[in-house]
Amino acid sequence: MEKITLFWFRRDLRLEDNTGLFYALQQEKNVLPLFIFDRTILDKLEDKADARVEFIHSQLIEIKSQLEKKGSTLLIKYGKPEEIYVALLNEYDIQAVYTNRDYEPYAKERDAKIETILKEKGISLFSFKDQLIFEPGEILNGSGDFYKVFTPFSRNWLDKYHHTKVQTLEAPNWKNLHFVDSLKAISLKEMGFEETNIQIPPKVADQDIIRHYDKTRNYPAQNGTSRLGIHLRFGTISIRKLVQIAASLNETYLNELIWREFYMMILAYNPQVVERAFKPAYDQIPWRNNTEDFQAWCEGNTGYPIVDAGMRELNATGYMHNRVRMVVASFLTKHLLIDWKWGEAYFAKKLLDFELASNNGGWQWAAGTGTDAQPYFRVFNPDSQTEKFDKELKYIKKWIPELGTSKYPKPIVDHKFARVRAIETYKQALNQ
Repeated sequence: MEKITLFWFRRDLRLEDNTGLFYALQQEKNVLPLFIFDRTILDKLEDKADARVEFIHSQLIEIKSQLEKKGSTLLIKYGKPEEIYVALLNEYDIQAVYTNRDYEPYAKERDAKIETILKEKGISLFSFKDQLIFEPGEILNGSGDFYKVFTPFSRNWLDKYHHTKVQTLEAPNWKNLHFVDSLKAISLKEMGFEETNIQIPPKVADQDIIRHYDKTRNYPAQNGTSRLGIHLRFGTISIRKLVQIAASLNETYLNELIWREFYMMILAYNPQVVERAFKPAYDQIPWRNNTEDFQAWCEGNTGYPIVDAGMRELNATGYMHNRVRMVVASFLTKHLLIDWKWGEAYFAKKLLDFELASNNGGWQWAAGTGTDAQPYFRVFNPDSQTEKFDKELKYIKKWIPELGTSKYPKPIVDHKFARVRAIETYKQALNQ
C-alpha cells in the first residue's frame, strides 16, 4: 500500500488561500484531497432538488478538474464520515489527515469521532483556522470570557485585526500532491438529488457594490449587496481576501463580516441556542403557533406586501434581501407570535446562504430572545419599513404582480392590535 496524506475539504471549497491544504502540501508528500457528502446531513433534507447540494457538487467537479490538470484528483465519497474513514484506512496507508476547523455543534462532534478513529491507528488529525479571521477564544473580554454584546466585540476585533498581519497564503507546493489517475465522481442522481433551476450568484467580490454598500444595502429594489453569502458559507471565496477588500473599501460591509464572526463565537460557546433562547427567560413566551398563519407567512400571503414579497423572493430564488429578512422575522415572531424556531427552520430549508450561527443569531435578534437583540417592545411596522426602503414599490411589485387587485389577500392581523398583543405577551412572560 502506498503511503498518503489526506486533505479533507469541508467548508473550504477552493484551492487558493486554503490554510489546511497549504500546510498539508508544505509538510507532507502524496497529499490526496478528499470530500465526503455526509449522509448524516443530507438524509435530513426533505427536498431532493436542493440548490446547495447541487452547488457543492458543481464546485467539487471544478476542483477535481483543476487537480487533474496538476496530475492528481479529488476523492469524492458519499456516506457517514466514520464509516468512510474506516473504509479508507483499509484502502490506503494513511500517514496523517489535514483539515480546516468547523465550529458548529455537529461538526465538532463528528471531528472528535474521526480523531478517535485515527488515533487508534496512530494517525494524527491536524486542523487549522480558515473560515474565520479570529476564531472562538481569540476575542475575549477583560475577564477572559466571551462577549455577549456586539459593539465591544467588534472594537476588540478591529483592534486585533489592525495589529495582526492577516495575510493570504501563496500558492501551495503542488508537487507534493498524490499523483494518481482520475477517479470517477459520484453524481447527484446517485445520491438521490436532482438538479434545480436556481441561479447561484457569481463568486465575485464586486468592489463597486462593496464601496457603496452603506448607502445601498437597505433598499431591496437595488442591486446593493454583494450576494456572497453562499460563497462564504461553503468557503468558495477566502474570508481573508474578502476582509482585505472590505477593510479598504467600506466600514459597514466589514462590520457585517464581523457580525458573522460574533455569531459563530456565540454558537461555539453556547451550543444550547440551537434549541433554546440565548436569554433563558424568553423560553417562557407562550407562542400562539397558529399553523394557518404560519402557512400564509411561508407562502407570502399575509396581506402585508413587504413581508409577502420577501417570502416569495425566498421561495423562488433561495435568497432574501437582508433588510427584508429582519422585517419578515419580526412579523412572524411579533405580529403572529409564532416561535422563532419555526421561522429559523424554514429559512434553513430555503436559504442558499443558510449558515447555522448567523441564521440562529438573526432570528433570535429579531425575536428579542438572543444576545444583544433588539428589545422585545420594538415591533417593526411593515408599512413604515416599506415607506422608508421601497417607497416606489419596485421590489414589492416585482414579487406581487396582483397587488391592488381582489386576488391579493387582506392583512391577516391588524398591525396596532398585533403590536400591543406582542408587547403584553412578552411582558407577562418575562415578569412571571
